[in-house]
Amino acid sequence: MGGNVDFNYIKPKIFTALKNYNSEQFVKDLISGIIVAIIAMPLSIALAIASGVNPEQGLYTAVVAGFFISFLGGSRVQIGGPTAAFVVIIYGIVVQFGMAGLTVATIMAGIMLIIMGVLRLGDFIKFIPKTITVGFTFGIAVSIVAGQIKDFFGLEMGAVPAEFIEKMIVLGENFHTLSLETLMIGMLALLIQIFWPRVSKKIPGSLVAIIVTTVIVGFAKLPVKTIGDLYTIKSGLPTFTVPEISPSLISQMISPAFTIAILAAIESLLSCVVSDSMIGGHHSPNAELIGQGIGNIMSALFGGIPATGAIARTAANVKNGGRTPVAGMIHAVTLVLILVFLMPYASLIPMSCLAAILIVVGYNMSGWRSVVNIIKTAPKSDIAVLLITLFLTVLFDLVMAIKFGMILAAFLFLKRMSDIANVRQWVDKSGEDNDLKLVPKNTLVYEIFGALFFGAAKDLMNIPHEEGKNVLVLRMRNVPAMDISGLEALEELLKLCRKRGINLILSHVNEQPMKVMEKAGFIEKVGRENFCENIDKSLERAESLKISRIC
Repeated sequence: MGGNVDFNYIKPKIFTALKNYNSEQFVKDLISGIIVAIIAMPLSIALAIASGVNPEQGLYTAVVAGFFISFLGGSRVQIGGPTAAFVVIIYGIVVQFGMAGLTVATIMAGIMLIIMGVLRLGDFIKFIPKTITVGFTFGIAVSIVAGQIKDFFGLEMGAVPAEFIEKMIVLGENFHTLSLETLMIGMLALLIQIFWPRVSKKIPGSLVAIIVTTVIVGFAKLPVKTIGDLYTIKSGLPTFTVPEISPSLISQMISPAFTIAILAAIESLLSCVVSDSMIGGHHSPNAELIGQGIGNIMSALFGGIPATGAIARTAANVKNGGRTPVAGMIHAVTLVLILVFLMPYASLIPMSCLAAILIVVGYNMSGWRSVVNIIKTAPKSDIAVLLITLFLTVLFDLVMAIKFGMILAAFLFLKRMSDIANVRQWVDKSGEDNDLKLVPKNTLVYEIFGALFFGAAKDLMNIPHEEGKNVLVLRMRNVPAMDISGLEALEELLKLCRKRGINLILSHVNEQPMKVMEKAGFIEKVGRENFCENIDKSLERAESLKISRIC
């Protein structure tokens, strides 16, 4: 009989969040949505330009992806849109494959995210070590800041290479072309963002920086490059466009799409965890992945770029009273109005101001305090994982960084487990005040500590043979898990015992190791009577085998 399939794990949060919804909460969501849209507007434009695409495409992303991520996601308060984490990846794809490649990669990433959600892989993101997330986040921040040097200093040069080392060499060679006026405007924008929160936390410093620097450059007619000098900005709504897809392009985009999907999953679920702690709620990770997937597909079809949950914007939503997905949807609608009515004015924004905004974004996302704390307090192996992930992110790409980081972290984890796993002999200390039981004269007792897996199984073969002993008791209460290598080591030990005329007794075998033994038929080989529930029963069984030398 087949039961009903439970789809609650992918049910959008909006269905539960709107129960008992009232006008008071709507007003809070409305105010929060408008404030978050004001915060998102300059960031979306700046992130689009840093990614190598047109300014309006950042807003398309915040509108389309932002709406669907809120509407179909698994969080009550998540705000979706373009984020700094994607800048380096998008820039690399656009340089190599153009907008067609980016669109296909974003759609493929969206499909991957939906599949991840359906397969319940949202629960597995927690297995990515903190050292890896901290490492690649800091690496992305370094890359973002490096990417702003040209516009911040107003360097007169051609296109900036995507690779970090080449980029730094070219920037160094052209640094003598810097513009003092451009640098001063960039510094002013930087200082406004640093000190404005002391004046008001309701209005974002990035918006104030844009207004002030745009007015100064416009009225003083300073020779500072603006968005309009480099880009043709389109106002109006995004249009639905299906990209031209070819098998060769799809095969080339598999790796970039996977990078986008993994990064979107990690960042969105981290954002959900942060917001959960702020509102005392609980997100649905698999529904969130599906919402992210649909949001990315729709963003690509409407001319946008990859999107994910934005931690800073989500936190601003919570702080301003947003408590349901309605706030995120209002944020998207507000951005539509900005796109239609205010977009032409964006051409007047100085490029150095946008560079300053992204430098602040890079600083805020870097998590340098976490990096310093890990380097000060963590074991050397964790520091190695962090630094390798960081350098690979900066020098190569995120896929390589995560691959190597995960492989290294896994090997180091296995090494640690192997180091703590050991096999110890009980020493007969009868008559002394100790926890050990009285061991029969014909018996050896060894206790295994830790998981019995391929990294630790070798110790079993080091158990020595002693004259006059015909029973070996293996106490396994401290063995939580065992793999096939551990089982093979036990089978080798059983063969050795039989050669030497020794009876093998296993004491207190836990559930997982017992299942492995049962499935492999090992229990029958040893004999069920030689599996005892505790050490007392095991020693009684050993005592009964004093005379009988059954192998």
